[in-house]
Amino acid sequence: MDIRTTCLGVLALGPASGYEIRKAFEEGPFSHFAEGGFGSIYPALGKLSDGGFVTCTTEQQAKRPDKKIYQITDAGLDALFGALGGTTPGEDKYKSNLLFILFFAQHMPPDHIASVIDTRLDWYRGKLDHLMEDAGAAHEPPATGADLVREFGVAVYQAAYDFMRDNREAFIALARDNARTTESARRIETHVAAE
Repeated sequence: MDIRTTCLGVLALGPASGYEIRKAFEEGPFSHFAEGGFGSIYPALGKLSDGGFVTCTTEQQAKRPDKKIYQITDAGLDALFGALGGTTPGEDKYKSNLLFILFFAQHMPPDHIASVIDTRLDWYRGKLDHLMEDAGAAHEPPATGADLVREFGVAVYQAAYDFMRDNREAFIALARDNARTTESARRIETHVAAE
């Protein structure tokens, strides 16, 4: 989805500032499947406002700059649901610096591989905890699309966590068994020692 559509999606949940929209992508209900930074959110909000898809009001704050609050209009809702209804989603793309590093595990120092995996396991656990908090205390059947999408996020992060936990030692063993014999491992160890 383009940034204008995803901003409209956030605003369909209620009025929000640009900062709150970004938080919806970072920590909120869209955090495991959409993204948007300030550099793209504010220009999109400007275009949406110019097009009549959102309104903007200013809220004064003590000792801080005025806060702009955006709200979706009926035309914005029509545009959002028109975009969603007229879109066939492309392929999901998964890009991961972690997997890029692990692809070359046999060329890396074992301690580095262990640290990278342990850090990511902690991150997965945090994501899972956050998504589970959103589920609430009751374990009732999902009632909305948002509930089902959150459940999908839980399933994906749980699978990733389980895979990394179950294969941690195999990645470390790759690094331990093969890294000592490669020129790249010597270069990496020299580089890491210099830092």
